[in-house]
Amino acid sequence: MSDVDDDRREAVQALESSFSELMTVFRRFVSEAAERVSPGMLPATFKALSVVSRFGPLTLSALAERLAADKGFLSRSITELEELGLVTRTPDPNDRRSRLIAVTELGHSRLADARAPHESRLFEAIADWSIGDIRHLSTLLHALAVGEVPARD
Repeated sequence: MSDVDDDRREAVQALESSFSELMTVFRRFVSEAAERVSPGMLPATFKALSVVSRFGPLTLSALAERLAADKGFLSRSITELEELGLVTRTPDPNDRRSRLIAVTELGHSRLADARAPHESRLFEAIADWSIGDIRHLSTLLHALAVGEVPARD
């Protein structure tokens, strides 16, 4: 094995360790945010609300695909969110057998309130970073997420 391979393996292991730390922090954020939206809300239900907010309106099938989650569990989560007044379900004009899930104004407001403490923490954590570094990190993370080689400047 070459030194380059050893260096790459070491770098990848360091990246994996950093991601592990980041995921721990992110899980805590999601749990705390879910609790702020509605006491007792499961983190997975909060994630469903967040995804519908970002990409919706969505069908249950599209939401399940985006989250790689079980439709049965998601159906119960959406029912809970609907009972809380955070989402609505309306007939899909393209497929009357499906319903579109959309976030209500109350849902958007609760999400914003739940995310605010962590958004300010992220902003503070990178306050001394250059805008170029922030954009570069965003580009790198996107490339990693979709399995592409990042564009070089």
